[in-house]
Amino acid sequence: MPLTEKQKEYHKKYREQHKKEKKEYHKKYAQEHCDELREYRKKYREENKQTAQEYSKQYITTEQGKKSYRITAWKQIGVISDDYNALYDKYINTNECELCNTTITEGRGLIGKKHLDHDHETGEFRHILCGYCNINVMRFK
Repeated sequence: MPLTEKQKEYHKKYREQHKKEKKEYHKKYAQEHCDELREYRKKYREENKQTAQEYSKQYITTEQGKKSYRITAWKQIGVISDDYNALYDKYINTNECELCNTTITEGRGLIGKKHLDHDHETGEFRHILCGYCNINVMRFK
């Protein structure tokens, strides 16, 4: 039998009131059973390694996967930004080098490929450039 609106409202209030208690309970449980949980996760990863690899391969081909991969790579090379989503949007929508105005596309390599130029000391983003300009900007600094 479906719940009435009054019952739904009661359940919603109850969950809100007990949210903190539930969070504390789970935190305490995790601390007390740390070794058991670690072993369970390890065993699960070993048993599901193939499934996880297949999922990763599929995810990286999605738009969200590509975005996540690229932003993570930027962070690893030291690019600092207040808004990585805006930076990614600018990167995706830039089709010409901001210095020489040649057409650029995504991909690896130098000629005609997009590169995110940044200051290697401060991590500050500067431009979206072709590979050739990106290398030459570094030489003339």
